[in-house]
Amino acid sequence: MTTFLILMVIVQTFAISLGTGSSTLAIINFFAAIADGTIDETERRMMGIVYKVLRIAMVAILLSTVLLVANTYSQTGLMNLPAFYFAQAFTLFVLYVNALLMTAHLVPSTFGPGIQAGSWYTLGTLAALQIAGTTDFKFLAFFLGYIAWIVLAIGIVNGVMAILKSKKSTVDKTKTDN
Repeated sequence: MTTFLILMVIVQTFAISLGTGSSTLAIINFFAAIADGTIDETERRMMGIVYKVLRIAMVAILLSTVLLVANTYSQTGLMNLPAFYFAQAFTLFVLYVNALLMTAHLVPSTFGPGIQAGSWYTLGTLAALQIAGTTDFKFLAFFLGYIAWIVLAIGIVNGVMAILKSKKSTVDKTKTDN
């Protein structure tokens, strides 16, 4: 493997880690906003920083992935690309489309954040599988695992949101009763 390709693997791995961590912070900030019902100036500034870091990670992932896939494609051809590369491409496609739809407010908050979280954690899982040398899976196996991540993430996000909203309404009710 050439130095350039090694550098691209490193960039891709760092970017996936950065994106997964930033996505986690974005959801935690989302929960904090739901918990108190307001977004103060400090929270707004922090969210702006988190979203910038997410964008940087997404660009770095896209560029490094395109270069790595192009290198493998030039050696094997399209029909011999492992399902791993299609899994990465599919996950990135969903990640980008969902991010655009969320930005345009076309995806409800009951689905968008969970899809993003599930997609980021899927990319992290794929990176770990690549490091472990386990990339010889079938696309169907990946797809079922991806759907499981999405369902789990949507369930967790909506469960936490329901708990936070319930606690907030209980606190608000207590304040008005006193």
